[in-house]
Amino acid sequence: MPDAQPKLLPNTYFHIWTHANGDDKLFRKDENYRHFLGRYRHYIHPVVKTFAYCLMPNHFHFLVQIRSPKTIEKRAENRGKNLFNAYTKAYNKLYDRKGSLFMSNFRRKPVSDDEYLAMLVVYIHRNPVHHGFCDSAFDWKYSSIHSYSNKNTPKTSVAISEGLKWFDDSKTHFNTLHNQLQLNDIGREFEL
Repeated sequence: MPDAQPKLLPNTYFHIWTHANGDDKLFRKDENYRHFLGRYRHYIHPVVKTFAYCLMPNHFHFLVQIRSPKTIEKRAENRGKNLFNAYTKAYNKLYDRKGSLFMSNFRRKPVSDDEYLAMLVVYIHRNPVHHGFCDSAFDWKYSSIHSYSNKNTPKTSVAISEGLKWFDDSKTHFNTLHNQLQLNDIGREFEL
């Protein structure tokens, strides 16, 4: 019996994540990351606000809020499937492979507490450090941390000013938490 996933309700924040199938990689080179972000902007941005993301070789995490009630659950769900299908087709063609690239369903968890939202942003940005891809969250190229810190980053339409509210509207507080906290300090509630 498949896992029951929470409905994508309007005005609700969600932590969304998925992995590649088996030992596959979702992203092998820079162009893969850029292409995925472009498809994300096309399919997903119209139905969600994005507050944080991190793309890693075999999985990714997003913190999003479903837009107004005009964005119905089915439309948001279908856009996610369209993103995965479009990216998989391009990836399979590029690497001469067949079949599904992503696990069957992306996972999601609704989030409502402001402190939890702030720690989730840190968790998402520090995930590559946790998995040994880099030493600092600021070193990982495909993360929304760069949107917040005003460094060069692909266009992602990250809702920076709204996201900073969880950090007392302070980039200094944002940077301090990202530099000081280890994933072990945050707790296991994000290890889903």
